[in-house]
Amino acid sequence: MKTNGGGRRRIRALCWSQRAWRGAGMAQKKYLQAKLTQFLREDRIQLWKPPYTDENKKVGLALKDLAKKYSDKLECCENEVEKMIEEIRCKAIERGTGNENYRTTGIATIEVFLPPRLKKDRKNLLETRLLITGRELRSKIAETFGFQENYIKIVINKKQLQLGKTLEEQGVAHNVKAMVLELKQSEEDVRKNFQLEEEEQNEAELKEKQIQRTKRGLEILAQRAAETVVDPEMTPYLDIANQTGRSIRIPASERKALMLAMGYHEKGRAFLKRKEYGIALPCLLDADKYFCECCRELLDTVDNYAVLQLDIVWCYFRLEQLECLDDAEKKLNLAQKCFKNCYGENHQRLVHIKGNCGKEKVLFLRLYLLQGIRNYHSGNDVEACEYLNKARQLLKELYIDPSKVDNLLQLGFTAQEARLGLRACDGNVDHAATHITNRREELAQIREEEKEKKRRRLENIRSLKGMGYSTHAAQQALHAASGNLDEALKILLSNPQMWWLNDSNPETDNRQESPSQENIDQLVYMGFDALVAEAALRVFRGNVQLAAQTLAHNGGSLPPDLPLSPEDSLSPPATSPSDSAGTSSASTDEDMETEAVNEILEDIPEHEEDYLDSTLEDEEMIIAEYLSYVENMKSATKKN
Repeated sequence: MKTNGGGRRRIRALCWSQRAWRGAGMAQKKYLQAKLTQFLREDRIQLWKPPYTDENKKVGLALKDLAKKYSDKLECCENEVEKMIEEIRCKAIERGTGNENYRTTGIATIEVFLPPRLKKDRKNLLETRLLITGRELRSKIAETFGFQENYIKIVINKKQLQLGKTLEEQGVAHNVKAMVLELKQSEEDVRKNFQLEEEEQNEAELKEKQIQRTKRGLEILAQRAAETVVDPEMTPYLDIANQTGRSIRIPASERKALMLAMGYHEKGRAFLKRKEYGIALPCLLDADKYFCECCRELLDTVDNYAVLQLDIVWCYFRLEQLECLDDAEKKLNLAQKCFKNCYGENHQRLVHIKGNCGKEKVLFLRLYLLQGIRNYHSGNDVEACEYLNKARQLLKELYIDPSKVDNLLQLGFTAQEARLGLRACDGNVDHAATHITNRREELAQIREEEKEKKRRRLENIRSLKGMGYSTHAAQQALHAASGNLDEALKILLSNPQMWWLNDSNPETDNRQESPSQENIDQLVYMGFDALVAEAALRVFRGNVQLAAQTLAHNGGSLPPDLPLSPEDSLSPPATSPSDSAGTSSASTDEDMETEAVNEILEDIPEHEEDYLDSTLEDEEMIIAEYLSYVENMKSATKKN
């Protein structure tokens, strides 16, 4: 019986295997390749050496025995296993040849991963010297693989390739992986007429201009946030708020970096929503770069950095380029650690602040799903199944009855508010309606309070400027005094050297060779010594009010440590961010800046919990897809 049935079982396994390759596609092939690689490492098999490779680098007869051994372990078709082992062997020989070539000639090999639309030969090897610039490498890739040079971006080591620096300066090494991103959306392989090619080129140009406008718009908004002197009613600006919606104080040294990081993240998320993954990834990588400029303590107190790690891995996955992200596991573990630090063990800190953690479960569903996918592609089927089932369980918990959403829509709430409210209230419509209404009122009050705080600060800055102090000096004094005008004035009077923190504005720069006699007489009339009055006017460039205030505050004399001229100050006049923004580019006019800012603001979501809102339709399909792969492997095992 056993002997008679053995052949039939092998045939059934073969039939399943052929169907599996057609149905599961590349996902299962990658899984089996990962498992084979594991086996080869465990058994310390060196495929590039005899008996698996002969002296002419041809395949040896022993490869068939190896294929039979591993096909039994994998319970898969022997012919398919042999083909995969041969692929691994050829790559090993290619890598060895490349290593030898690099040692003798200095010519490095780069593994180039092409866009998903190129169904075949997406992974290619390119030889180059590391002393060439990023622009030269981009040109070489475009010429080799048939791209338009100006409409592709290259990502190496999770960073965009800088065109002006050499590969060596950017840490590009031999055997590095490079991913090619196209700025156009079309997936047609061949353009058959000139008109379509022209449309494609125009579209790519628009995408590149859009990326540049994004960068400019975020810089302007970040500068406005740093200045804190814009009118909140008249001028658009960005602010950083906590989970409740209230503004939080960030050290000036990190505020701009954090603002740019969060701005690029929001822009990248907007592209993700539109499924423009090739444009989203550069924005997300820029966000990661700026987040890394912030201190570790800050990143551990906000969930933004954790969410960004998920978005980056998700983007690589949707681009079908997970193999390019060598540290996917590291990013996912980092996200999990950040969530724990931010939300607390078992989410207790989150529940204390928000009263629930239902909405945040969406993030953990995405986390478990990506961990399952990563483990599957690494050949860890047990861990993959565990994570995928955890994601599936969360999916069931987060399911929303469409009729309940309709009920809340009829009450005047948005679909987004309905989803978030129902998840926060475990699907109870009445509780969700109350929750949404209370949150609306709370946010309206907080926004009004924040606007009023901004208006008061602006008025205080104007008051200090009216006394003769610069915008920069007023800002620093108010920051040190926690917004108290009287305390800020005392700080300025006690530290007259802060006056030189000026705006370098020619209209307000009253530098004089010597004070006028009229100004000296004014101070003498107030009771100050003529020589001291003249020295004070020289220090404060003829500003009578500041000279009088300083002399009065210091008993009729200047502080001994105060330099007698602005040129002697160790702190040269600082350039205001607003001034540098206005003069940074002669070609940038007000209309272009307005357009850039408005384009950013259009993608900044109104709802502060937009990142928690998802229909989970994509996640549901992907969970089912990968669980089916795991089940197919289990079925194959049982049949054999």
